[in-house]
Amino acid sequence: MKKLIETLKNIWSIEELRKRITLTLLLILVYRVGCYITLPGIDPNQLALTGSQEGLLGILNMFAGGAFSRASIFALGVMPYISASIFMQLAGIVVPQIAKLQKEESGRKKINQYTRYLTVLVTAFQASAYVAYLRTQTGGAVVQDFSPLLFWLSTVVVLTAGTLFVMWLGEKITDKGIGNGVSLLIMIGIIARLPHSLIQEFDARNLGGGGGLLIFLIEIAIFIAVVVGLILLTQGVRKIPLNYARRIIGSTNAAKEVVGKRDFIPLKVNSAGVMPIIFAQAIMFIPATIVGFAESESSAGIVRALSDYTSLYYNLIYAVLVIAFTYFYTALIFNPTEMADNLKRNNSFIPGVKPGEPTANYIATIMDRITLPGSIFLALAGVLPGIAALMGVTSSFATFYGGTSMLIGVGVILDTLQQIESHLLMRQYDGLMKTGRISGRQAVSSSM
Repeated sequence: MKKLIETLKNIWSIEELRKRITLTLLLILVYRVGCYITLPGIDPNQLALTGSQEGLLGILNMFAGGAFSRASIFALGVMPYISASIFMQLAGIVVPQIAKLQKEESGRKKINQYTRYLTVLVTAFQASAYVAYLRTQTGGAVVQDFSPLLFWLSTVVVLTAGTLFVMWLGEKITDKGIGNGVSLLIMIGIIARLPHSLIQEFDARNLGGGGGLLIFLIEIAIFIAVVVGLILLTQGVRKIPLNYARRIIGSTNAAKEVVGKRDFIPLKVNSAGVMPIIFAQAIMFIPATIVGFAESESSAGIVRALSDYTSLYYNLIYAVLVIAFTYFYTALIFNPTEMADNLKRNNSFIPGVKPGEPTANYIATIMDRITLPGSIFLALAGVLPGIAALMGVTSSFATFYGGTSMLIGVGVILDTLQQIESHLLMRQYDGLMKTGRISGRQAVSSSM
């Protein structure tokens, strides 16, 4: 406890860090207040978007911090911006011109500008779909004084402006605050649900005949163990030893041979992050949506099986998809050939491996081997909420036993703590941990 208090004092004594943390908290407060401001033309007292708590809409609502179900001005959150960013990232793999821009400073600024333009288009499209959803779900919640065209136009404009404002908040947090702004806003929206979920679970155990306080404490202990496991999954790396070539320093008569230093390449066990789980969840909704148009009993059974995250078939298919998408996304973002070329240009090499193509093949083989256990643990993290629900945990609290919620939360918290620790170490203070440096999920996968 004394160490914690001393660390907090050190953090607050650094003026730049103190200003960054204060600004970050203020911008987060602005975002959370905006999540409770209802769209024009909507009566919040009659609003009941019950369908937004499950399925694909449930994911959107989670990323938006509950603003989607409240018909808030921030209802779409930063999801359009994330979708546009992912599209540009994938386009850089397919289109050589975009890949060339990604390697240049001026080119990256252009890509950021293109991403903003694309965000406006994606937001306008999603806002139009949200208007149609409001009309089917809210019934009389729409104010009658609004004409359909005026309500559509005002809602699209407000939602687009809201998303762009949230995107601006995230960029300001990244530039002037602490942590990755967009990820931090998503994480805050997710974590904001945790206290209410804990209260619901406590009431269910103590008031609903669910086993009492002992069962609740056991659930909390398991929850902490899951968080520790997710931290290990996020920080786990496979270190490949790396040597730098010997150099000759000095004139011919007084030449001095300097032995190259030893280093390593940290390959992350889970390089894909949370993206495989997001992709797998989106894919799981497609068959249920298509089959849902049929009205036979067999199709109804398929819909129930693919929509129930506690069913055996759902979890088996879901786990296979997570493993497959982990390999797919890792292959997209990880380029062993480029890494081998960088090593060769920097006069560094892996002991016992020839430079060039043999190095690329060696790195690719190691990456394939560590991706398998990483994908299996990621799939296990994805199905843990379903297992927790089967064990009697309430659905709202079960979502925190892994899955998208906790993977994003753990990753963002580690990234933020890593930046805070960097500020402390630069000013000759002790780090946040005695056992070593904190490694966030955004740590580089090579030593360059």
